[in-house]
Amino acid sequence: MQQHIVGFHQDNERHWVAELECGHNQHVRHKPPWINRPWVTTPQGRNRMLGRTLNCKKCDSGAPPDRP
Repeated sequence: MQQHIVGFHQDNERHWVAELECGHNQHVRHKPPWINRPWVTTPQGRNRMLGRTLNCKKCDSGAPPDRP
């Protein structure tokens, strides 16, 4: 299910995590050549992605929100 990105934070390992409107979190790593997300490496890139959508597999599986 497609969900809008409403924010970002870093986890304990300093990997970027997208906060989705549904209450789920999703890692958005940039690890070429397997995952190409250079936008996540800068504040400007992350800001440009606010409001865009990601496929939330947790919603697809009916998982409860990660945050209230």
